[in-house]
Formats: sequence, structure tokens, C-alpha cells
Amino acid sequence: MPENSTPAAVVSVPVGRVVGGRAEVRDDDWGKETAIIRLDAGQYGPEAVAGLDAFSHLEVVYHFDRVPTDKIQTGARHPRGNTDWPLVGIFAQRGKNRPNRLGVSRCRLLKTDGLDLHVQGLDAVDGTPVLDIKPYMTEFGPQGPTTQPDWATDIMRHYH
Repeated sequence: MPENSTPAAVVSVPVGRVVGGRAEVRDDDWGKETAIIRLDAGQYGPEAVAGLDAFSHLEVVYHFDRVPTDKIQTGARHPRGNTDWPLVGIFAQRGKNRPNRLGVSRCRLLKTDGLDLHVQGLDAVDGTPVLDIKPYMTEFGPQGPTTQPDWATDIMRHYH
């Protein structure tokens, strides 16, 4: 894209919504949470999920619709407001107050039931708009060792 061009607006239409599971937003203990991703029957038929039940995990893209636009952050902050952790940019953390309010989560697929996908460990609350779903494939995971700072390990200690 040329330097002087303005990027086009991106419009995403939810493919479904999270039903059940956790009603309130909290930071930790998502591992045992179960919910349903209910696909929009007005857009999709059963063929949209054909073969999905052969996968154990999903990657889910969703919209943090409960984050008010005035709470969006674009600079640096201490993760979870904890000054014991370093000041890091919004793109160096996974907080919900992101510029486009997009969340990405990997979760276990427990079963499919028509257009209902029963999942465990999805860190999205009841009513959350789901923008896309992909099966998780090992080959799309990191190739080789991964690294992260100590604060990231600390913050995730009670996540699952």
C-alpha cells in the first residue's frame, strides 16, 4: 500500500456467539470453563462444520465487545496494572484493551452438535461475538523453542 493511502475500513460479521460459560470478565482460571460456540444458522448450515469433529482443538477469533472504546490502549502499560511487572507496549501483551478489540484463543473442542461447538478453555464470556473459527493444526504451532519474559510466565500462572 502506498505511504499516502488511507487503509480501508475492515468490517467483520460474526459467524456466531459464545453461549453459556462464564458471564463476567475475569483474568484467570479459564481452563475448566465450558461453553458453546453457536454458529449463525442464518449464514451457515451443517456442512460448514463437516469434519471439524476430527480435531481436538480450535483457534477462535472473537471481539472484545464489552471493552468500551474509551478504554482502548495504544501505548505501553504495566500488564494488569501491576507495577511489579515492566511497562510494555500493547502489542507485547495479550490484554483485552487492544486497538481493534480482537481476541484469539485456542481451546479444546469437546464435541459438535449441529451448529453448536462445545468447547473447553475458551477465554471469552457469554454473548461474545465470534468472528472466525479454525481447527488447530500442530504444524501451525511454533517451530522450535519459544521464549518469553518472566513476567509473562508469572501472569499466566493461574490462567488455565
